[in-house]
Amino acid sequence: MNDLKRSKIDIVIFLSGVFGVVIVDRLSKIFFSHLLDLNESLIVVKNVFHFTLVHNTGIAFGLLKDCGFVFIIIPLVLTGLLIYNVYYYRHTQQLSRIYIAAFSLILGGAIGNLIDRIYLGYVIDFIDFRIWPVFNIADSAITIGAGIILFKCIPSHKD
Repeated sequence: MNDLKRSKIDIVIFLSGVFGVVIVDRLSKIFFSHLLDLNESLIVVKNVFHFTLVHNTGIAFGLLKDCGFVFIIIPLVLTGLLIYNVYYYRHTQQLSRIYIAAFSLILGGAIGNLIDRIYLGYVIDFIDFRIWPVFNIADSAITIGAGIILFKCIPSHKD
């Protein structure tokens, strides 16, 4: 496959992933914000899986609550670095499509949560497994993307 065609496909994969995560994240947050009152739970499997509406003013899993503006600046800087990273590696060496997809998940998740922080001052969380802090689609995308990158970075030993 020629480089130009591959480059165009890579861009479509990347942008589709980013916009897909942002759209699903936004729609799910709007849906659960209208369905539930703050701190209200909808039981799916009792004591295992609930939908609970939470407003998270901290970072991941509610850590460092109420630090406000810092959590707008940090994601903006990290988003810029991520975009630069994808652009740089795409032009210096052929970036694996799995990495492109993983980066798109991370960027889409970061943008999804950043939208909340800018417009609301907090992130809307609603997925509640009761043994883990409440989270959302954007958090899931970031975690899955990071997990893929971590998995791909671990060298496989074939003896």
